[in-house]
Amino acid sequence: MIELKGITKKYTKNGSPEVSVLQGVDLEIRKGEFVAIMAPSGMGKSTLMNIIGCLDRPSAGQYFLDGTEVVSMDDDQLSRTRNKKIGFVFQSFNLLSKTTALENVELPLIYSTEDVDLKAKARAALEAVGLGDRLDHVPSELSGGQQQRVAIARALVNDPALILADEPTGNLDTASSHEVMNIFRKLHQDGRTIVLVTHEPDVAGEAQRIIKMKDGKILSDERRAE
Repeated sequence: MIELKGITKKYTKNGSPEVSVLQGVDLEIRKGEFVAIMAPSGMGKSTLMNIIGCLDRPSAGQYFLDGTEVVSMDDDQLSRTRNKKIGFVFQSFNLLSKTTALENVELPLIYSTEDVDLKAKARAALEAVGLGDRLDHVPSELSGGQQQRVAIARALVNDPALILADEPTGNLDTASSHEVMNIFRKLHQDGRTIVLVTHEPDVAGEAQRIIKMKDGKILSDERRAE
């Protein structure tokens, strides 16, 4: 599903020397895999996630998503690819504060080209993460774990094949983290491809594969014993 060849990413800021964040990353992820990417802060894992999610472009290299070359896509094509194929879950939830859970989950559907019943699909996604009784609550009326479950429902509402999660348990207590990881486990069992960025070994331990990064390079790629 995902094939990266020689991916590099370089930044310059305010005339400072060029900084290489990713240095020739090669990576393949098959459809239906559950992969965790681990690294300390500043080692390139979130940059890699942004490139996989078509939120950023590499400085060099090739990226194929479902066999389609991504790097040469224009902004409209990238936007359509994100909306159709990828669901995003972030550490900070990224929910609209004055908007209900149902309305937050409806948002990706507004940009969909499909003729769908927004409220029915959003309601079904929230019920799937155990929040069918919280449809009309705004984020301030929800716990951190419930807010992250709203974010997961929003990621699922367009039925993407690929879920990208960037530190999804980083702002949660232990109990809420377990709830969220239980959802990711079920999504994987249902056939979704999941790529999760984390610095927490116990969270990474839920994945089939654990990829460790350092200084913008892949240090190890290990498959966990089933």
